[in-house]
Amino acid sequence: MTEKPFPLEVNGARGEVELWVGNVPLVIAAEMGGLAAVSTRLSCKSMSDLFLRLSGVEPAATVAALDLLTVRGDKGKAIGSLKLKHFGAVAKAISDSLSHHFDEDEVGNDAAVEKAE
Repeated sequence: MTEKPFPLEVNGARGEVELWVGNVPLVIAAEMGGLAAVSTRLSCKSMSDLFLRLSGVEPAATVAALDLLTVRGDKGKAIGSLKLKHFGAVAKAISDSLSHHFDEDEVGNDAAVEKAE
């Protein structure tokens, strides 16, 4: 079985991650605005709470993440076709996108801090 090519542009440098929900391709990114919106929708009290809910394949968290973290693709169609068998792939894509916040080089921040001082 050959893997089908992913039809949407994915900017990995920006933390974007490809995701298939059934036959629906999506690109998600864990941008701070989207994470804040997911946190608010789920009434999370901490980043730890948000991370646990997103990585725990909780239905409400999964739907909120697809709705609020999708940057490309038909999120409505993906949510409409979402099945329990897709939750593992969604959780992995969210985790991969979140890891961008921890793996990124922060080279530019040193220069900004020095300039501000």
